[in-house]
Amino acid sequence: MIVAANFKTNMTRQSTREYMDVLGAFLSKAQYDDTIMVFPPATALDRFDADIVIGAQNAYATRNGAYTGEIGLEQLEEFDINTLLIGHSERRHVLGETQEDIIHKFNFFKAQGFKIIYCIGEPIEIRESGSDALMEYLECQLDGIDLGYDGLIVAYEPVWAIGTGLTPSTDDVLLIHNALKKMIQRPLLYGGSVKPENAKAIMALSSVDGVLVGGASLKIDDFKSIIQSTDSRI
Repeated sequence: MIVAANFKTNMTRQSTREYMDVLGAFLSKAQYDDTIMVFPPATALDRFDADIVIGAQNAYATRNGAYTGEIGLEQLEEFDINTLLIGHSERRHVLGETQEDIIHKFNFFKAQGFKIIYCIGEPIEIRESGSDALMEYLECQLDGIDLGYDGLIVAYEPVWAIGTGLTPSTDDVLLIHNALKKMIQRPLLYGGSVKPENAKAIMALSSVDGVLVGGASLKIDDFKSIIQSTDSRI
């Protein structure tokens, strides 16, 4: 199982280091076999003495250059970071990244051998248009992406569930994940208001290979509880 924490624009360099110290100690005692990932804000990227994959929430498709406000490959290499989130709905819908932008970024970091968590998900109006419209929308978000890439992990995150406290039913998650599994042979995560109360049921689903956690990952005890839920898979 893969359990990933996306801090978004939260936490500082100091609070991230304190968080990682606690998480690292917890994992060393528990000896979980799962892959644990943490995506801090760019200002908190660093090396940490723990068996945890550190990834970047975003990067620009360049090694370096005159791109004010961006970070590139050179900055990530300083901390041995080779894991990246691409296609998150907040990058698409809030910050205006197009599918063409996302494909360009994907191909650049694929060429660098990065592990990529590639996010897809539908807004509420698409969800309410029915299953055919929903799957067509998700397929469009997969357009131009090498689904056979060894470093690919896909995260299905319904946009209407992110940060709202709402989640689709486990039956709906299973239905959508089963459909996506017919197209994607890589690990498939669920994201969107994952919390300690529902993580066990979500990760017990046969077509769910882990979770991408937003708000609930900011509290270390909640994230630890979600990690512990991986033991309950059936």
